[in-house]
Amino acid sequence: MKEDKRIDEYIAKSNEFAIPILTHIRCIVHKACPQVEETIKWGVPHFDYKGQIMCGMAAFKSHCSFVFHKSGLIKQSDKYLFSTEKLGMGSFGKLCTVKDLPPQKVFVDYIKQVMKLNEAGIKLYSKRVATALDTPAYLLKALAKNKAAKQHFNQIPPSHKNEYIKWMEEAKTEETRQKRLSTAMDWIAQGKGRNWKYEKPKKK
Repeated sequence: MKEDKRIDEYIAKSNEFAIPILTHIRCIVHKACPQVEETIKWGVPHFDYKGQIMCGMAAFKSHCSFVFHKSGLIKQSDKYLFSTEKLGMGSFGKLCTVKDLPPQKVFVDYIKQVMKLNEAGIKLYSKRVATALDTPAYLLKALAKNKAAKQHFNQIPPSHKNEYIKWMEEAKTEETRQKRLSTAMDWIAQGKGRNWKYEKPKKK
């Protein structure tokens, strides 16, 4: 394992509950991708592969989070990715214990998928995925009632639109879809992308 001492320090300074979670994530990432490069971006641990960001993790006061920067391009046939049941940030929601993470086999599969995307040179907003998906009727209806959101949605790139559409379409229940729709309308009205919390701030 090629470890970055800054990540050792980050984990050591985290709250006690977070240490096993961050340590477990780090081990899984290295197991799935031995060539991964550790680094610190935006003040938190990140893992790069083939010159591109692959994923990142962070510890907060009472929970941790983990995010794949290309979550919208990962194929899944389970319930683990984009969890909103825990109302947390990141690809798996709020992580309070190691048990909140998906099974190792599933986790590794996600990492392997992102590795292939990086190997193919596909970037987060690649032209290869720039064709906009059909906007669902329920989203069109909501946008019609929110002038600011409609204006911003019409201006954002197709890839940004796809991230929102996929997020809502992948909801397992109508209740979850409505929660995501409400959150999406708020973020879109502010001109924010689906993964705005993890995007690098633009230089002024």
